[in-house]
Amino acid sequence: MKVVGLFVIFVSLVCQGYCNSLDSCEGRCGYGTDSDYSCQCNPSCVRYNDCCSDYAKFCTAGSTSCKNRCDEKYNAENTCHCNSRCTEYQNCCSDFTELCGGSVILDSEIKALSETLYALDSNKASASELIIDAQALVPNSQTSSQTDLSPRPLFRYLDEETLFSRPTYSSFLSVLDNYKRMTGQAENFSPEQLAEQEDFIRETMSNTELGRELFAFLLTKGVYATEEEFLQDLKMMWFGLYSRNNNMLDSSGFEHIFAGEIKQGKVSGFHNWIQFYLLEKTGELDYYSHSFNGSWTTFPDVLGMQFKWDGYYKQVGSAIIGCSPEFDFAVYSLCYITRPGKQCRLSMGGKDLIIQTYTWTNSFYGDGKKFIGSAFPASP
Repeated sequence: MKVVGLFVIFVSLVCQGYCNSLDSCEGRCGYGTDSDYSCQCNPSCVRYNDCCSDYAKFCTAGSTSCKNRCDEKYNAENTCHCNSRCTEYQNCCSDFTELCGGSVILDSEIKALSETLYALDSNKASASELIIDAQALVPNSQTSSQTDLSPRPLFRYLDEETLFSRPTYSSFLSVLDNYKRMTGQAENFSPEQLAEQEDFIRETMSNTELGRELFAFLLTKGVYATEEEFLQDLKMMWFGLYSRNNNMLDSSGFEHIFAGEIKQGKVSGFHNWIQFYLLEKTGELDYYSHSFNGSWTTFPDVLGMQFKWDGYYKQVGSAIIGCSPEFDFAVYSLCYITRPGKQCRLSMGGKDLIIQTYTWTNSFYGDGKKFIGSAFPASP
């Protein structure tokens, strides 16, 4: 009996090192399937659910490539990812498309879609509903001079009664006045204001042909699986709060881009023509000049403006002038989802337009998804 007992202990000691190696990926990453091992360490193990428990630790963590990683399960420790949802979360490895055959959204497809959205913008202002007076054109080298070269307002006439009574405009206006413009002051939304955010998203994206077209495109590209997923992501992406100053939840993509903010004594963001019109009408905003003007002869048009908002200066506040709220929201969403942190090349009426997007990288929502930092028409 003593001999048997000693043999068992001996086998146990030997197996403690050897048998554990059969359950580990240490030194085995990238190997083919081996039936001598109790678990596997190759890319197929993810698909067949027979990876060793430390597969992610030894074979994927820290890697910036999708080599031998296609269709792997999500692991928060990974630097970048190689599964079918990494395009949605904007965290794919740079060679994901090349090695894993991921869905690619081409510049030509984005341009074609933007032309479709442009044609579907039935709520844009007509020449009889909106008249602007651009006045002084200055070179880029003079945009910092803070010299008022335009004695008259930019907006000469707007048919508020017609435009603002439309559902997408009225829902936009309801959200627009919910913000404190100074960064460093926390935003606190009432239940009614939160409902206004959801109403705006549904009114623009679900209740317009333009919004439904954007969703249909992203659905076919596998970015979203359902409309509810699309709408919920827009809500977080645009209205989720983060901190630009003093560790306060004081900002969001919507506030920055559409309402505008004041940060360190300057206007920050502010890329919406309706907000410009409203503040100019009340005398809070003084238009100085413009540094670039789009080539469009009808609305929507694009303008890069210099102005002062209640004494705070904006060197270039570019905006798409005369478009509907749903067009603005759809175009910026399209560009941010497909070209986050990059230039996004659009086409409107056969003319090129570049939208520059920026991601917010200091905080996240969901499983590491990035809020919108900014988006605006770039100077030609």
